[in-house]
Amino acid sequence: MDRFRLGLVLHPTRDASPVVGTIVAWAAQHHAALTVREQDRHRVPEAVRAVPEGELAPGSDMLIAIGGDGTMLGALRMAVRDPKPVLGVHLGKLGFLVEVEPPDLPAALARLLTGEYTLEAHSCLACTVCGDDVVAFNDIALVRHPGQGFVSATLAVDGQQYGYYRCDAVVVCTPTGSTAYSYAAGGPLISPATRAVVVTPSAPMAGISRSVVLSPEETVRLDLRPGSGPVSVEVDGRVIRNRSTTGAVEVHYRHDAGLVVRLDPRRHQERNQLKLGLLDLPLLPEQLRELLPESLRRQLGRREEPHR
Repeated sequence: MDRFRLGLVLHPTRDASPVVGTIVAWAAQHHAALTVREQDRHRVPEAVRAVPEGELAPGSDMLIAIGGDGTMLGALRMAVRDPKPVLGVHLGKLGFLVEVEPPDLPAALARLLTGEYTLEAHSCLACTVCGDDVVAFNDIALVRHPGQGFVSATLAVDGQQYGYYRCDAVVVCTPTGSTAYSYAAGGPLISPATRAVVVTPSAPMAGISRSVVLSPEETVRLDLRPGSGPVSVEVDGRVIRNRSTTGAVEVHYRHDAGLVVRLDPRRHQERNQLKLGLLDLPLLPEQLRELLPESLRRQLGRREEPHR
């Protein structure tokens, strides 16, 4: 029987060593092979083999993203040409994609071997920016630079002009990304079971002022207008073009471009609904904590203590 091959994708800055240690111990017991990107070689034990980033996903049966939603999105992008299942282990503060908390990891790893999980398909946006092809699982945004004017761009759908924007940012998102930048800009929540593309302006001052929901078969094109302020293009929060004043972004929807491992889909959905509710409360995290029973506050305190 071939060895089960797991690729590890680590958060770029957070300490992932306790989680990596759990996975390394489990892999030794179950004769699984572990790999990591070469740039993360110094962050993992010698038992984990380092490979070039382009070889991590193709050489793995499954990826484990250790971090928050940003790390999860990075793992999905790595595997977009040949989608591999991605399991998210939570090190962040508010994750909608990641499911597994570190204390639950041993049980989750056991279920990977027995196949006791489901796969949740995710769409992405394939985007042409000034000739470069990129993909986004959450969103693509045209964002202004403070103090240097506003985003001024026209919207075309399948070649037909719809109108223009004059605003702080224009966000094009997938259903998965509807809980991110688009939601913060006042856009609608879209069910992950829906196939759609949403275009939302942030702080609009003229032109289109509401979200536009489009079919996945339609092509979205945003052209910067003469006189637009300098604009950065962000793909899943990463800046790929900076301070452009001319050019266009063309976006196509791609079905089933990523696979996310779900161990308890219903519980995960319920937790996300709670997180979205908390986002609408005008309270700081420490104020929310005071609303919890004393026993639960003590439990949370123990879990947040630094690892020794």
